[in-house]
Amino acid sequence: MTDQDALLSDPRALRAEIRAGRFERPTAGFGGDALQANLVILPAPEAAEFLRFAQANPRPCPLLAVSEPGNPALDLLGAGIDLRHDLPRYRVWRHGALVSEPADIADLWQDDFVAFAIGCSFSFEDALVRAGIPVRHQAAGRNVPMYRTSIPTRPAGQFSGPLVVSMRPMPMADAIETVKICDRFPLAHGAPVHIGDPAAIGIADITRPDYGDAPDIRPGDVPVFTACGVTPQAAIAAARPALAITHAPGYMLVTDIPAGAAWRELTGVGMAQ
Repeated sequence: MTDQDALLSDPRALRAEIRAGRFERPTAGFGGDALQANLVILPAPEAAEFLRFAQANPRPCPLLAVSEPGNPALDLLGAGIDLRHDLPRYRVWRHGALVSEPADIADLWQDDFVAFAIGCSFSFEDALVRAGIPVRHQAAGRNVPMYRTSIPTRPAGQFSGPLVVSMRPMPMADAIETVKICDRFPLAHGAPVHIGDPAAIGIADITRPDYGDAPDIRPGDVPVFTACGVTPQAAIAAARPALAITHAPGYMLVTDIPAGAAWRELTGVGMAQ
């Protein structure tokens, strides 16, 4: 392992590189086995309804932590985390429209902002790689493909919309093992929600994802679909709050918590690994 590899495998060092503007890529494959998180930031009035939406949809929105209003720290997930600086890329939404993708949101921060950290499927990819299962977007240095589906989420107040999924193509034998591995990561969306025919969940063209990069699908592969933390962005677009901030798809918050121990550390409940 090179010094650079070691640096980018350490979550705190990786966040320091992100904060300094020296790391601007999707975070898949970086941060070692650390739990990664999607991000949603809303003013307090809308945050209360979004909390109910997340609680009603735990597969795409497994809550890891919720900030105090106006506080950009999430000490439960890592010492020194500052949500204004520590993601490689953000998305700014106004009245449901995506208006910018900045690398820092300090100038946008408000005293009433509430931040939600939501589990991410990147968190189980280290376990897949260690099991010898190909994670093609990682190997190619690309972003995972993500798709809007025809599966509705459970609405809560103004928030509703379709389930978004990420997809990893692999041989069927690996797909079966992936179900077993991912089931051990309930805070990273858990086991896949669908394996096989994309049309069965409303995806017309698997080669053209709605978010991320095109997939590398090879002969003998089956597509494996996992619930995705980009689902709230579809709900924000439908709800049209005056202002919302999210992560850019694939550009996650990397926490200090090992993904395999996350259930125990964040809930205090023991769980067999």
